[in-house]
Amino acid sequence: MNRRARTLFVSASSVALLVAAGHAQDPQRGRGGPPGAPATGRGAPPPLMRTAPRPLVANAAPVRSCESLAGVALPNTTIESAAVDPNTPSVCRVTAVTTHPPAGDQVRIWIAIPLSNWNGRFLGTGGGGFSGGSAAGVNQPAAFGFAAGATDTGHEGAGGGFALDASGRLNWQLVRDNAHVGIHEMTATGRSLTEAMYGTPPRFSYFGGCSTGGRQGLMEAQRYPEDYNGILAGAPAINWTRMLPQELWGLVLMNAVGNPVAPCKLAAATAAAIAACDAIDGVTDGVIEDPKRCTYDPKALVGTSAGDCGSFTDADADVIRRLWQGPRRGDGSFMWYGLPRGADLNALWTSRGAPLKPQPFGIALDWFRYFLTQDPKLDASRITPAAYERLWDQSVEQYGSVIGTDNPDLTAFRDRGGKAIVWHGWADQLISTEGTIDYYTRVQRQMGGAKKTAEFVRLFMAPGVGHCAGGAGPAPTGQLDALLAWVEDGKAPESLPAARRDQTGAVTRSRPLCPYPLVAKYKGSGGTDDAASFTCSAGF
Repeated sequence: MNRRARTLFVSASSVALLVAAGHAQDPQRGRGGPPGAPATGRGAPPPLMRTAPRPLVANAAPVRSCESLAGVALPNTTIESAAVDPNTPSVCRVTAVTTHPPAGDQVRIWIAIPLSNWNGRFLGTGGGGFSGGSAAGVNQPAAFGFAAGATDTGHEGAGGGFALDASGRLNWQLVRDNAHVGIHEMTATGRSLTEAMYGTPPRFSYFGGCSTGGRQGLMEAQRYPEDYNGILAGAPAINWTRMLPQELWGLVLMNAVGNPVAPCKLAAATAAAIAACDAIDGVTDGVIEDPKRCTYDPKALVGTSAGDCGSFTDADADVIRRLWQGPRRGDGSFMWYGLPRGADLNALWTSRGAPLKPQPFGIALDWFRYFLTQDPKLDASRITPAAYERLWDQSVEQYGSVIGTDNPDLTAFRDRGGKAIVWHGWADQLISTEGTIDYYTRVQRQMGGAKKTAEFVRLFMAPGVGHCAGGAGPAPTGQLDALLAWVEDGKAPESLPAARRDQTGAVTRSRPLCPYPLVAKYKGSGGTDDAASFTCSAGF
């Protein structure tokens, strides 16, 4: 079988992914997690799909035993195990390792194939932070009848230390494996083993994730357009070589001006911005519907109390304003975007201790330590604004073509009939939403304008939703269903359903998510927690 056969890449990210603020004391923690894992404190996760997909292969039945897959020959790949899952006897689990001689790398791949009720599709799963994915990522897709895959993209754990070899030099093969090679290999292996089991290849293949998983999906469209028919990318960690340095911006800024802003002041500023801009859409619901229209200035807080943190100062307001604005060079020129008003500023830029000290976000710290300086003991507090600018430029120039994931030319993907749904929470506390909008806008310019771009790629913003999940706003629930309908039935999504749920899984608020730049406008009657009371519009 051709290992570069066309597949369909979509996301299993309709479920909540674990999110943690991966600060320096625990750099292994960070964005992402296995699809299907509930996000702590965010209520019950929605199911993978709203409805089970129809079977595409009539009377599909295995043509060989699960155990016999151990004998399947694949290029530079060793099948370590192939056995029926003792906990789920209806699923065959395969572990494979692919290498790229003479590099000596090992990309571990986990595949789950239903032994009955296969729906004729393959669905891969993505990762979070520096983690390529996990074996648990295949569980929920397999339960829905998909053959499913995941990979560690060549290294264990979620830290960035894999970038350096034993001698402290960059291990470029592992960098490439994590950037793009590992996902491509997993997809090829998963499709090949599924075809070996059933005697026919998947009619469509789906892969997905949020955060790093979203980046992995869009990287496939950019670098391996022949692999996929469709992509569903949530909160995509694209613009990687700018996004990660931006995550250290708050620390560099606070140290440079000598004013670490206490966590309760950051939280109070976010609450004040939400209160000031909540009603922009005519509905008061604790959500800023469109933060780009919110111009709240923290100067209004100066002299007011932030409880145990004391009173806001002019210096506090200036730092908060610059966190929302984003990194700037010494001459004031633009580097990248900040976080939107309404997002939790403490996730990336908290301070601790007495006296207060800004804390580096773990994933960003790993990027500076292992990828940029090759100094595992780098003290981020010693990075000056001038050094920050130099390291920023190095990040873009040295790694942009490898992992930047910001190429707007999707011509080959479009010409093969590819479809992509991208979504991002407006209250994302880890990845700048405006970076995603920036990329989408560049795609529109490259691909012939907004109308032509919408024929194969659509962006949906989720007001009040945090990184991949959580927040006061309703998160999308039917994006995988929508992508299947677009790819398989030609029905382009005019909106995405979104819901906020309580701990029991009951829907407490629903909204339509509109194709950017449209917004959900209240019709003027009906319950404000009911999606039926809203319509997509150019304005409020």
